[in-house]
Amino acid sequence: MKNSIHTIILITTITFSIILKTQSKTQPLPPFSCDSTNPSTHSYPFCDTKLSIDERARDLVSRLTLDEKISQLVNKASAVPRLGIPYYQWWSEALHGVAVAIGVENGIFFNGTIRAATSFPQVILTAATFDADLWYRVAKVIGTEARAIYNEGEAIGMTFWSPNINIFRDPRWGRGQETPGEDPMLTGKYAVSFVRGVQGDSFEGGDLKDGRLQISACCKHFTAYDLDKWKGIDRFTFNALVTKQDMADTYQPPFRKCVEEGRASGIMCAYNLVNGVPNCADQNLLTKTARGEWGFQGYITSDCDAVSLIYKKQNYAKSHEDAVADVLKAGMDVNCGSYLANHTKSAVEKGKISESDIDRALHNLFTVRMRLGLFNGNPNKLPYGNLGRTYICAPDHQNLALEAARHGIVLLKNSANLLPLSKSKTKSLAVIGPNADVAKTLVGNYAGPPCKTITPLEGLKSYIKKTEFHQGCNTINCTSVDIKVAVKVARSADYVVLVMGLNQDRESEELDREDLVLPGKQESLIMSVAKAAKRPVVLVLLCGGSVDVSFAKNEDKIGGILWAGYPGEAGGIAIAEIIFGDHNPGGRLPLTWYPKDFIKIPMTDMRMRPDPSTNYPGRTYRFYQGEKVFEFGHGLSYTNYSYNFVSVSQSNLKFKTSSSNSAYISISEIGLESCENAKFTATVRVQNEGEMTGKHPVLLFIKRDKGNKESPVKQLVGFKTVSLKANDKADVVFEINPCEHFGRANEDGTMVIESGKQYLVVGGQEYLISTHA
Repeated sequence: MKNSIHTIILITTITFSIILKTQSKTQPLPPFSCDSTNPSTHSYPFCDTKLSIDERARDLVSRLTLDEKISQLVNKASAVPRLGIPYYQWWSEALHGVAVAIGVENGIFFNGTIRAATSFPQVILTAATFDADLWYRVAKVIGTEARAIYNEGEAIGMTFWSPNINIFRDPRWGRGQETPGEDPMLTGKYAVSFVRGVQGDSFEGGDLKDGRLQISACCKHFTAYDLDKWKGIDRFTFNALVTKQDMADTYQPPFRKCVEEGRASGIMCAYNLVNGVPNCADQNLLTKTARGEWGFQGYITSDCDAVSLIYKKQNYAKSHEDAVADVLKAGMDVNCGSYLANHTKSAVEKGKISESDIDRALHNLFTVRMRLGLFNGNPNKLPYGNLGRTYICAPDHQNLALEAARHGIVLLKNSANLLPLSKSKTKSLAVIGPNADVAKTLVGNYAGPPCKTITPLEGLKSYIKKTEFHQGCNTINCTSVDIKVAVKVARSADYVVLVMGLNQDRESEELDREDLVLPGKQESLIMSVAKAAKRPVVLVLLCGGSVDVSFAKNEDKIGGILWAGYPGEAGGIAIAEIIFGDHNPGGRLPLTWYPKDFIKIPMTDMRMRPDPSTNYPGRTYRFYQGEKVFEFGHGLSYTNYSYNFVSVSQSNLKFKTSSSNSAYISISEIGLESCENAKFTATVRVQNEGEMTGKHPVLLFIKRDKGNKESPVKQLVGFKTVSLKANDKADVVFEINPCEHFGRANEDGTMVIESGKQYLVVGGQEYLISTHA
């Protein structure tokens, strides 16, 4: 049956490719400047590619009038016909595939001859692969398709506001699905892989000094943004109270990685305030930290209409003009919305800002457009000019979407080895649930129109011809359920697969959850079906955030549980392949699954660390001290893996510092050279002791011998994937940088390494490392 479904996929893909190839080009060339056929504009110095981009940008800005300059400070940047500068849209989306934001103009159309792009799994599921190379390959495809759409004349922007690298701090957050999860190290690594991929950098980190960008990536939302709308509190006015300690070792590290190692060309400042200061008006954040300490070179955009909030809702600025001055002087460059277009001239006239403040912003904006090659004449002559419609929804791109879904899906439970089901012995199948046959649910939010979609029901039908489907609930909210019919369907089948969970009606932008349980009568439906079925049932969960399914975890009649996130256009195939054993699951949870009473903690409490005096349990696997439904990193396989530390090149780390404090060592005192010299390797031997080939993420943690509330319970220091046939083994080498991987923040935000015993941990194996001054 596997051959059957792959034949269908191949035919669909080939047909779609033929259509793309044979469609006539009805759209004009994409907008560009410095046309060689127009001598009146081509002769300007800003069109001279022999000059540096910095020189070209300065020349261009110097030629603009004040009104023209102001018109460039918003996402809908006006055309300047006298200079041959076309209209430009700064806002485009590419979270997990080239996408659109519903109801507003973006830089990508999808309303011409190109109607679709490859839709990969939502980020939270892709992160569950723990495979940085896979992340890079996914991003590279996204960047390729985005440039190809532009080259076909069906886009007016090349700046994409992705990735979302906020920490998934609270499981109720509706946008947590967009992120790589709750761990700063994992999130930072994802940011680097994604940015390098979409921008056209090498995976190893080529520096792009020639200024060429395939497309521009933008890391968002800077910073400490992880609440949308919860119990009357919204992201537009929320003042996040964040300690220096949590800022230093939780909220900021992913953004620093994105800038320093990913070399992102864009940053988006968030709506919310942090400790009383709006992010987009925070000079310390945007200029001193991002540009000064981290060396950011690119543009900074506001989130949409964020600048207007500074005066209208946050009451931080005393006037429209003050709000304009606050953001431009802080280091923001472009406003998503019209606020700067409406109030900047007045701010100049009233002396709140000078024209040089505008020039600074415009220099950053035109520099990025020039790095994209948009001032180099006809885009067909650019390094990426060969990319066209045959690169969109290409067969290998769609295969990669399937690969990402396969490797991200997490097997949470498999009692008595219920899974995989036998293809030959399963004569009939019942598929029940409101998420079983809804293609839209598969792609999550910030998704473009997919090349094709195969739902879980369609995927399972390709294996078992005699498959009966019953929706069970009227909607995902499951306010009405036909248990009698569902039970009848379940009783008639050899096996039952329940496809349940959430969708964008329950968790999305501007919609945080108020509970951590399955909606409505879903649990009742699941339990009724499980008790009626001939054999233990399989439960498939589609959701971004965690759900308390303790009832299913502890129920013998529910033999298998799969978490499939929002698995993208090929999600239905991947789910079916895993259930019937044509793929061995290897995904591992990138977030903690909490019990339902976790909601007693206010979502507004930004603290990561526990507070025993108030029974505050802390957040994420690094600090949370309460009960868990499933641990961060949990994930089963159809085979068994064993681990063994083969060698560790250093186990006794001694640092020279001037501090008299013996409890910890300040990383700033150690110095770069000593940090470099302290690096060591740990080699872990992994063996597949089962009977099935598998791809397996190996996660390496560090934990302290005697922790306290200031120290993480444990923290991730490295991860790599390894593919092993039955009984094969492989040595996995991790490079450890104690200054980076062993560090945690003091209360004042200073990064330190604790003295004493620390343990490298992989699986159930530990290796002692001693650190001292």
